[in-house]
Amino acid sequence: MRFLSTLTVLALVGLGFTNANEYTRLDKKNAVLLVVDHQVGLFQLVRDYPPDQFKNSILAHAAIGKAFQLPTILTTSAEQGPNGPLPKEIIQMHPNAAYIKRNGEVNAWDNADFRAAVEATGKKHVILAGITTDVCTAFLALSLRSAGYEVWANTDASGTFDQRTADDANDRMRAAGVTTAGMFAIVMDLMRDWRNTPGAAELLPFFDRYLTAYGYLARGHAAAVTNGTLQPSESNLL
Repeated sequence: MRFLSTLTVLALVGLGFTNANEYTRLDKKNAVLLVVDHQVGLFQLVRDYPPDQFKNSILAHAAIGKAFQLPTILTTSAEQGPNGPLPKEIIQMHPNAAYIKRNGEVNAWDNADFRAAVEATGKKHVILAGITTDVCTAFLALSLRSAGYEVWANTDASGTFDQRTADDANDRMRAAGVTTAGMFAIVMDLMRDWRNTPGAAELLPFFDRYLTAYGYLARGHAAAVTNGTLQPSESNLL
């Protein structure tokens, strides 16, 4: 039995299967950010997040590139039709970014200009998000994995028709070795240490804008240190 198990493991390795539990750390020096089809028309298809929350999440996704000075590539699909353009805030955030306007390809990787833009960065860690999760995010993520890239799909900034569709898409990506994570985990993995640059000085304002709970944690601490006074019995709680 042990012999058969060993043969099975060796066979899987020979077929290219690796340890699914291996932890690959996201490296800001080797990372590129992709904004995929976050278009104002497609935005209306997202039903697994409230609109205000999702708008904030896609802007936060784009801002990761700016915060860490990552090469950033924008792409849209048939934006002169019902899909519409990217939000102006994203374009203004990245005025010098490569902006690939696809006219027919559903999977961005099928577009030669987009593929060339990603390859030209020389980066092997890809952070992406798009609308919809099951098509624009998943198709591209799977293609990037097949091409040898390590891929992080930002689940906060990828939206689709309903939660089940999102769950199925995320399961499919994870099975192919894509890391699915929210914005906070992605930013923390890029930063690694609050003493780094970017670190506390740059990212506390980032979180104050895009992650309200963490922003107010910092505001509460600042208020307590600046003008706080202990109430009766509060010192006993520490």
